[in-house]
Amino acid sequence: MKKSEYIWLDGELVEWDDANVSVMTHTLHYGTGVFEGMRARATDKGTSIQFLNEHVDRLYRSAEAYNLEIPFNKNVISNAIKEIVKVNKLKSAYIRPLVFFGDGEMGLLPKDIPVRVAIAAWEWGAYLGEDAGSQGVNVCISEWQRISPKSFKPFAKGVGGYMNSTLAKIDAVKEGFDDAIMLNDKGNVAEGSGQNIFMYKDNQLLTPPIETGALGGITRKTVLEIANYLEISVIEKDFTPTELLSSEEIFFTGTATEIVGVVSVDSSPIGDGSVGEITSKIRNKYLEIVNGQEDNFKNYITLI
Repeated sequence: MKKSEYIWLDGELVEWDDANVSVMTHTLHYGTGVFEGMRARATDKGTSIQFLNEHVDRLYRSAEAYNLEIPFNKNVISNAIKEIVKVNKLKSAYIRPLVFFGDGEMGLLPKDIPVRVAIAAWEWGAYLGEDAGSQGVNVCISEWQRISPKSFKPFAKGVGGYMNSTLAKIDAVKEGFDDAIMLNDKGNVAEGSGQNIFMYKDNQLLTPPIETGALGGITRKTVLEIANYLEISVIEKDFTPTELLSSEEIFFTGTATEIVGVVSVDSSPIGDGSVGEITSKIRNKYLEIVNGQEDNFKNYITLI
């Protein structure tokens, strides 16, 4: 990780190495925290943050779901996100707002414990590698099951839930794959280790509903809108690993991942083993949007 100069912590700009918390921080012990992953980009119009309002809204929904009362209003957080990019002189950046319980009483019930907020931004390239967009990725179906929606809240981006994702990712990489696909408790496809998933077959684009245990991703939502804009039939529907393997195209979506084609699953090629036409078409439109080149979606970027 390439360090930036400052981190926004509880309303103040703090030098990166001084933005520390106690080892007795409640969230460090019990995992009750929420976060967002966001991107800023250098566009022809200047540095802009993509989907700022959508990410801030989800941060608050996630916090409410896990009983974290953010001690700042949305306007303060939105301005802090813009400020942390600007003060660190970043033209392009990955941004990580984090809401967590501080230190106080120990135990599962976070009684009288302050809620803290940190926002960091740093330079970070393509999550799955610089060539993933053009060449696609090779993945496996994980033996780890996605946490059931009866066990956590899939619409919220909770810190503790990512232990599940980490297990799948580590095992996949150990076996020589780029990432993993996770199934839900009914054996249907849920998502990647940290990405939503789409498949294309018989002139239709499909993605699992969030009720499967998948995160209600902002990039996922944007892809649904892009598909409608491009007049590509799209539906949210459960599908099995067998149906997935027989698809013509598969791709992952996410803020860090962006849109990346999956060219093989468990070493079996998908389609002709290369990034598909529909995937490329949707990816190209997405990149136009986030780079400020598509006026029909210009409300999704915020200049700083």
